[in-house]
Amino acid sequence: MSELSRSELDYRLRQQSILSAFGVEALRAEDFGRLLQRATELCAEGMGAQFCKALEYKRDQDLLLVVAGVGWGPDVVGQAVVGADLASPAGFALKTGQPVISNHLENEQRFRTPQLMADHGVRRAVNVIIRNREGDFGVLEVDDTREGQFDPADIAFMQGFANLLGGAIERQRGEARVQAALERQDLLTREMSHRVKNSLAVVASLLTLQGRSTDNEDVRRALADAQTRVAAVAQVHDQLWQQPNLAAIDIAPFLTTLVERLAESAPAHAIRCRIDHLTMPADLAIPLGLFVNELVTNAIKHAYPGGGGEIRVETRARPDGGLSLIVADDGVGLPPDFDLSGAARRSLGMRVIRGMARQIGGTLRVEAAEARQDRGSRFALDLPALA
Repeated sequence: MSELSRSELDYRLRQQSILSAFGVEALRAEDFGRLLQRATELCAEGMGAQFCKALEYKRDQDLLLVVAGVGWGPDVVGQAVVGADLASPAGFALKTGQPVISNHLENEQRFRTPQLMADHGVRRAVNVIIRNREGDFGVLEVDDTREGQFDPADIAFMQGFANLLGGAIERQRGEARVQAALERQDLLTREMSHRVKNSLAVVASLLTLQGRSTDNEDVRRALADAQTRVAAVAQVHDQLWQQPNLAAIDIAPFLTTLVERLAESAPAHAIRCRIDHLTMPADLAIPLGLFVNELVTNAIKHAYPGGGGEIRVETRARPDGGLSLIVADDGVGLPPDFDLSGAARRSLGMRVIRGMARQIGGTLRVEAAEARQDRGSRFALDLPALA
C-alpha cells in the first residue's frame, strides 16, 4: 500500500469516527441551535477546512440565513444571508436537492460567488441539503480559501451530518407537537375542573336554599348531607385544577389542604394530617380526596357527641411497597358488632366510602375499639404500590 493511499484511508477513517460520535450527540441533543453549531465545527474538522456554515431557508424572503458556523468573521452567524436562487451554490443545492461541489469558484460559470464568500476569500465550496420528511430546513456548506479538491467522498461525509440534523429536527418538532398537545390537554382538564367546581358550588348553594325552605326535619337533614357532599366534590376539583402536574399529583399537599379546609368548618375539633409524599394521576387522586372528605366529615359529626376531639389523617408505608391511608379518632367508637357490609346497606356515607375505595383499587379495613383495646374508631385504606 502506497503512502498516499494510507494517508487517504486514515483521512476517511477519521471522518467516519467524527460522524459516528456526532450521531450519538444528535440522538441526545435537546438544543438544536447548539447541535447545528457542533455540526459545523465537526464538519470543518473532519474535512480539514477553514470554514463551515449551516444555512436555514427563510421561505417568506427566499433567502438562506447563516444560523451556525465556524471560521467566519464577526456579525456573520445570525445575520448574514445568501441567495436561495439557482445562481448561488447553496441555493442550487436547496432548489434541486442535489449536492454541489465547486473547487474553483473564481472560474465558476454555473454560479455567482456570494458576497459573504468573496469577502472571506473563499475559493472552493461543497454544499449538501438538510432535509427530512417534513421538508427542507436548509443547507450545510464547507468552504476553504486554499487550493485543493473536495470530492464525492466528502459529500458522503457531509450528507451524513445533514441527515442526522434532519432527523434531529424531525424528532424535536415531533416532541414539540406532542408537548403542545399535552399542554393543551392539561389546560383543558384544568379548565374543566375549574368549571366543574363552579357549577357544583352553585348546586351546593341551591341545596342550602332548598333546605332552608322546608319545615320537614328529615328533608332538611337529607338536603344538608347532599349539600355537604356536593361541596366536597367541588372542593376536590378546586384543588385539582391548581395542581402543577395533573398526571402526577402529590397527595401530601393535595389532601392536607382538603383537611385544612374541613378543619376551618369544625373549630371544636383538632384535625391532624400527616401524609407522605406520593404521586398519583388525577383519576385516582379525586376519589381518594372524596374518600378522606367523607370519613373526616363523618368523624366530625359522630365521633364526639359531647363536644370536640382529635381526628387524625395519616399514611403509613406497607412492607409490600404500598401505602395505608388511615382516618382515626378517639371518640365513642364503633359498635362491637359493626359490620361494614351491613352498614353500607343502611348508610349512604358508608356506600360512598366503599365505592371510593373500590374505585382507587384499595382494600378498606375497619377496626372497632374493642379489637384495638383503646377508644375511638379507625378506618384504613390499603393501597397497592403504584407502578
